[in-house]
Amino acid sequence: MHDEYYMDLALNLAAVAENQTSPNPVVGAIIVKEDEVVGIGAHLKAGSLHAEAHALKMAGENAIGSTMYVTLEPCNHFGKTPPCTMGILNAGVKKVVIATLDPNPKVAGTGVAKLKAAGIEVEVGIGEAEALKLNKAYMYFMKQKLPFVTLKQAITLDGKIATIHGRNENITGKEVQQDVHLKRAQSDAILVGVETVLNDNPLLTNRFAKSNKQPIRIILDTHLRTPMNAKVVIDQTAPTWIVVGNEVTSIQITRFAQANVRIIQLETKSIVIQDVLTELARRNIVTLYVEGGKRISSSFVNSGLVNEMITYIAPKLVGGHDGIGMFEHLNVTSMDNAVPLKIQQVEQIGEVIKVISRLGD
Repeated sequence: MHDEYYMDLALNLAAVAENQTSPNPVVGAIIVKEDEVVGIGAHLKAGSLHAEAHALKMAGENAIGSTMYVTLEPCNHFGKTPPCTMGILNAGVKKVVIATLDPNPKVAGTGVAKLKAAGIEVEVGIGEAEALKLNKAYMYFMKQKLPFVTLKQAITLDGKIATIHGRNENITGKEVQQDVHLKRAQSDAILVGVETVLNDNPLLTNRFAKSNKQPIRIILDTHLRTPMNAKVVIDQTAPTWIVVGNEVTSIQITRFAQANVRIIQLETKSIVIQDVLTELARRNIVTLYVEGGKRISSSFVNSGLVNEMITYIAPKLVGGHDGIGMFEHLNVTSMDNAVPLKIQQVEQIGEVIKVISRLGD
């Protein structure tokens, strides 16, 4: 229980910076000597000091002969900050308890090996489940080299995302809108298809969450039909990246030459979700929030690359002939090959039910 107690403290510290360290993981560290906490630290922002460095700085000479509890394997390479293993060794820490290893190829066990080789006692695995949960997007990104994808939809009780003539209709109300904008603020990027831009002309920014963080706006637009006067183009609040196919000409692309807009041209005629995600991962997009219509939603689900779904269900009915459904084609021919979901969380926001589901293993 002694080790579990201090690791819980470290995990709580790590959680303080959740969703604000991307593309880095959240990490917490506690330094204990003679049953007293002498140093604490959390990684707060990419490029800033790591949790271990903060804790060692606070502990000072008390770090000599101490035990460090850290939620992720200490790094062993030079980046924007020096290796944490070096700081631990120089400080005279006696033992390091680590919740889980870091799958980053630059670390991946080398941090533990470095500490052990220097004679430091190392224990791995205490608090691992919670540590993995805290950094689920980072872990997926490092292992799969793809962003962690969340697909969001707001629907009526009979599964409609709009009426047949509806454009930019609010199904769920202000309380859910605030929840959605909080998720936007917690994501590296938000993605829609060009049809959403043409029909709704959205801003795709966080305007209701307290956080000032804005996601990068991603538009899937095979033929570059995004209007020059679209809000996502003229608004300077956040960058906009437009993904296009290989038939788009350099003249078309040049029209969008401005500071906040980037055109990402794929090598293929059509847009393939796998290719899009690969390109976004190369640009350090760890978390992607997809808010598209039924065509985009179908493309992502059919790709098999959606990690979780957030579905807001409003107590309203529209009817089969009068509304637009959640998806186009999911290639389902019987219940035996229906897309399986695992419900992770259900909560009520006002009159709306919010369901978080996991796809895949």
